Amino acid sequence: MLNSTAAFILGLLPGAWSTAPAPAQDPPSEETIQFFQVNCASCHTIGGGRLTGPDLKGATDRQDRDWMIAFILDPKASIDSGDPYALKILAEARGVPMPPVPGLTRDRAGKLIDLIAAESALEKSRFAGVQLSDRPLTADDAERGHGLFVGRQPFMEGGPACLSCHTVGGLGSLGGGLLGPDLTGAFARLEGRRGLGAWLAAPPSAVMQPLYSGEPLDSEEILALIAFLRDSATSEDAAPSSASLTFMLSGIGIAALFMVAFDVVWRRRFRAVRRPLVARS
Repeated sequence: MLNSTAAFILGLLPGAWSTAPAPAQDPPSEETIQFFQVNCASCHTIGGGRLTGPDLKGATDRQDRDWMIAFILDPKASIDSGDPYALKILAEARGVPMPPVPGLTRDRAGKLIDLIAAESALEKSRFAGVQLSDRPLTADDAERGHGLFVGRQPFMEGGPACLSCHTVGGLGSLGGGLLGPDLTGAFARLEGRRGLGAWLAAPPSAVMQPLYSGEPLDSEEILALIAFLRDSATSEDAAPSSASLTFMLSGIGIAALFMVAFDVVWRRRFRAVRRPLVARS
């Protein structure tokens, strides 16, 4: 009886149940997961190692929430302020600053931080990065990558050929598309196989992401494209393509030939009524 009474009294004391677990945090929303995939996964992993930007696993333990929100919203301002940690991130990224993220708000930045914390606590995050084989890249890989780039060989999931929007040195003739950047130096710019593989697996572009989100590239297709872009950057004919000038001159030439042919075909066409009658009289 005494033990029961004592337990009852202790239960009324402040802090008696302070060891109770805190309410579980809401899981990240699909919108936040998708936003990270589109805007962050091409430069960052969570537990997969450094890409262009740092591995974000445990990032919430390295800096406080307010600092992280301020940096995510305006990386340049943090760097320009001389913040030591921001300058350290910049140096580790070889002087490549984090670009501003379109559509980012303070509320969304907070949700991204919650996502990073939740994924960091997992044994393996869904954002650990694409797992590519480390096997040597061969000439056959580069040949297959060339076929995939120009559309001679279709992607397994049916995505459009790279040539639709990009060009690369050495393609010849009309080169490639001009909507996206020239990929001649992409292998070096993205620091080799790992960085380029992450970019191909999760394209950050607002144009590319909708095209490939439902039609992702297979890991072997990514390796083939990496081999092709690596070899294109080191080949003797890797000079940037002059596709725009070639296209313009070709268009002018074709238009001129068409006009000449049109004039030949219509040489005996009906030209006038009054002039022939006057000439005959």
